[in-house]
Amino acid sequence: MPSLLRIDASIDEHGSRSRAITTAFADAWAERGPAFTTTALDLHREPVPHLPDPALHWAPSLRQPGAAPSPEAEAVQQRILAQLLEADVLLLGAPLYNYSLPSTLKAWLDHVHVPGTTTPFGDLDTRPMAGRDAVVVSSRGGSYDPGSPTEGWDHAVPPLQIVLGEALGMRVHVITTSLTLAGSIPAMAEHAARADEEFAQATAAAVVLARTLPA
Repeated sequence: MPSLLRIDASIDEHGSRSRAITTAFADAWAERGPAFTTTALDLHREPVPHLPDPALHWAPSLRQPGAAPSPEAEAVQQRILAQLLEADVLLLGAPLYNYSLPSTLKAWLDHVHVPGTTTPFGDLDTRPMAGRDAVVVSSRGGSYDPGSPTEGWDHAVPPLQIVLGEALGMRVHVITTSLTLAGSIPAMAEHAARADEEFAQATAAAVVLARTLPA
């Protein structure tokens, strides 16, 4: 039974383009039949806490002597890890906020990037997610075209590619839609057609991936 873990981080529950694209993916996934199950996590409605203890960054076997994170914090992290480890495909709605990740998504990443549990450390080749698929849906209010003044200002997609791809060993598929503010900011109105075209292309790409993953 292929399982999907869908995570949304947008604070806009109604007009978000990242949410619209993850919804299109999830709908196409469900259309493949009842065996294609989905677990949904909305980090805006139900944010996970920041790591309260540095020991939680490490697998228990790698923690310093005397480390004793609270049982409650351990339970939260284990629940988050279990959701990820049960997923055949990870779907992340990751809007670009102030050139970076939403803080709620960063908190989630900190819970799942655990050397000795989900990433290698020393002789420990621990990458249980290796080879599984992760789909990152990134919506950006502006444009980050090569040669533009904001080229290289996207600090959301690269960290996700590093953590999910390089560290956890997942196959990362990136879908982007830009200029999402063109419909609401008069100074950007000239870009509205391009914004709509990118959104349509991104939605179509998400549906294709939903119908073909896991690879």
